[in-house]
Amino acid sequence: MKYTSYGGGGGFRRPYGGGGIRSNAPKPVEVGKEYNVTITETSRRGDGVAKIDGFVIFVVGGQRGEQARIKITQVGPRFANGEKIEASEEPKTETAETKTTSTESTTTESTTTES
Repeated sequence: MKYTSYGGGGGFRRPYGGGGIRSNAPKPVEVGKEYNVTITETSRRGDGVAKIDGFVIFVVGGQRGEQARIKITQVGPRFANGEKIEASEEPKTETAETKTTSTESTTTESTTTES
C-alpha cells in the first residue's frame, strides 16, 4: 500500500481511517463504581442505554426515561456494561385520558373565575 503525503506534518497514516475514541484513553467510568444515570434509549438487545461524558453504558434491565443508580460491571474500549442497583423513577407515559382530565379542570376553573 502506497501513501502519498500532501504538505507538511508527515506522520503515520492509518489505512482504515482512524479517529474515534482511543482504546488507551482514560474512560469516564470504572469497574465497581456506582453512577447516577438517565436511560436515554433501548439497545437492540433490549438493554437500556445511558451515557456519561459521551461514553456509552449498556444497563441490563434499564427502561427508556428511567433515572437509575448503576454499578459498572465491565469497561471496554468503546462502551461499558452496568447493572441497576436501584431505579428512582419509572418511565412516564401520558395517556389521552390524563390530558383530557387536566384540560377539563383548567376549563372549569377559568369559567368559575370569569363568572
